Amino acid sequence: MAATIVTPSADLLRGSARRRRKELLVKALFQGAALFSLIVSVAIVVALTGQAISWLFDIELSWLWAGVWSPRSNQFDILTLFLGTMLISVIAMVVAAPLGIGAALYLSEYANPGVRRTLKPILEVLAGIPSVVLGYFALTVIQPDLVQLIFNDVGAFSYLAAGIAVGILTIPLIASVAEDAMYAVPHALREAAYGIGARRRTVAIRVVIPAAVSGIVAALILGISRAIGETMVVAIAAGATGSAQRTFNPLDGGQTMTGAIASLAIGSDRVQGSDLAFPSLYFVGLLLFALTFTLNVASERFVRRVRKNY
Repeated sequence: MAATIVTPSADLLRGSARRRRKELLVKALFQGAALFSLIVSVAIVVALTGQAISWLFDIELSWLWAGVWSPRSNQFDILTLFLGTMLISVIAMVVAAPLGIGAALYLSEYANPGVRRTLKPILEVLAGIPSVVLGYFALTVIQPDLVQLIFNDVGAFSYLAAGIAVGILTIPLIASVAEDAMYAVPHALREAAYGIGARRRTVAIRVVIPAAVSGIVAALILGISRAIGETMVVAIAAGATGSAQRTFNPLDGGQTMTGAIASLAIGSDRVQGSDLAFPSLYFVGLLLFALTFTLNVASERFVRRVRKNY
């Protein structure tokens, strides 16, 4: 007796009406969440842009390159804040990039599975250290016991101490993301390299790193963005005062974009000094947003260009 083949109907494949209603409800919730986040982002940018443009019409443009950031005296030298931010970021990446990538290489290529399972969660937990703790550590340990010990005539605050602390804070982020990218490299590539007599060091440097370069670059960009956006460490260790001189010396103290925002937002500059001090927050915030957005767009294009599919 021949078997009867039953062909499912379209209604049967679509499922019950109750199930379809639930799926549509979940889809609508997810779409609403995505749309809400987009609306909030656009609203923030529009608010920053509008307030920043309004502030620019209220000041003299010469105040923007006065050589000093002193909002109480109508001196809004943006280059002072930009240089301070870049000094902190460069110092932080000098500390975090080699240590973070080195830790990622060890976990991915050298550590046995048991050690990796133990160290990887610990490394990720380190990323949760409050930045205010590291700021206090930089002020009471790094600055007096390292910076002032090596260099003479250094004050209580410096970009160098703050940058080192930010670098320590950034190491777990870079290591975790880079290690995930390296670990995702197919083992067939490693086995092929070992098959022709390559050493572990050669496999790690010549095979794994080039294959995971897109993830490593993404980790470094995330680290730079983290360093640029750090507030509490630079507010404590770099000397977040009401004014700062333009300087290229990492041994000097000064102000960054985030530090200036934190200093102005507490209210002291609204009580005493220029009425234009507090509105300058919008302009600084817009520049900070533009800087991080440009970094993210550039990194996304680079990652797409060098990404390899296996």
